[in-house]
Amino acid sequence: MDERLTRWRLLLGKAADEAFGSRGALSAEDLAGDAALEWLYGQDEGLAERDIRGREGGLGATALTVPAWIDEVHRLFPKETIERLERDAVERYQIHEVVTNPDVLARVEPSETLLRAVLRTKHLMNPDVLRMARGLVATVVRRLVQQLSVSVRRSFHGARSRSRSPYRLARNFDARATVRKNLGTWSPSERRLFIRTPLFLSRTRRHFDRWQIILLVDESGSMMSSVIHAAVTAACLWGLPAARTHLCIFDTEVVDLTDRVTDPVEVLMKVQLGGGTDIGKAVAYGATLVTNPRRTIVVLITDFYEGASATVLVSRVKALCDQGCTVLGLAALDPEANPAYDRDLARRLVGVGAQIGAMTPGQLVSFLADKVRS
Repeated sequence: MDERLTRWRLLLGKAADEAFGSRGALSAEDLAGDAALEWLYGQDEGLAERDIRGREGGLGATALTVPAWIDEVHRLFPKETIERLERDAVERYQIHEVVTNPDVLARVEPSETLLRAVLRTKHLMNPDVLRMARGLVATVVRRLVQQLSVSVRRSFHGARSRSRSPYRLARNFDARATVRKNLGTWSPSERRLFIRTPLFLSRTRRHFDRWQIILLVDESGSMMSSVIHAAVTAACLWGLPAARTHLCIFDTEVVDLTDRVTDPVEVLMKVQLGGGTDIGKAVAYGATLVTNPRRTIVVLITDFYEGASATVLVSRVKALCDQGCTVLGLAALDPEANPAYDRDLARRLVGVGAQIGAMTPGQLVSFLADKVRS
């Protein structure tokens, strides 16, 4: 069987045997890949109903265990496929053993999917497994921090402008303008351009009036990615001379994690997902942190499904806006920024002065930097 047909056969599963011919046409490695895919996707409840062979006995290979399946997946498939299979195992089929079994944790590829799974299932783990899981969390968080730090540095540390500067700094050297300015010193015989007048650019100012950034993050189960990225964003913003950052998570109660903001792993391991939602209480707590309203940005990260009084929430947001605070409501804070939120309540908040949007972490950082510069 040629490679293209083999890929289609592995994609469609054993139900395609009749169309593609006997499984004997597959190589040993392809058969192993087929078994690994069947172990996972054969768990589809509808598959057993559609395919009577799912209920037959036989002399096939011994059923895979989760650790053995992980080993096979890592042996047989490229990294992108591994991440997809592990994501489906955890999120689609709820195979929590992927993150609660120490043998499996030692083998899995750290990813944001597995980070979310750890946070959902950490209450099921014994102390030894929890220590291993913390290592996985730390690996993924470190990657996210490294990615976002680039946006933070670019947004807050100033960009080169087009005006000239008398200060000769290598990082501000304007190579294109310098070449144009010095074309008269080109030596055809030596094939060299002699620079007599180097040109440099100035930078936008690096120091700003200090602002408060207050992140209020809904920790309900639907906001998992938002909690992760808010913790990472707060860690990246911490210590900037332009901002003083606060991080609070909430359900029906509010927990101020500002003293742990430099350790996003610790923040995430403290999160207790689920429970009710009292957004108004979180806004009320955020208001107590404000010292200079006109230099304060309150970022409310939630799906806006209020479990308490929507009227109270709207009045508290209005009070912050009336004082001069910038209130930004984020419906999503994951890399894809897929919004899912109560649009009616969001419109009411816009009506009293809040701004509502769906932003990636990098977009949020750019928004904050623009406000700080204004």
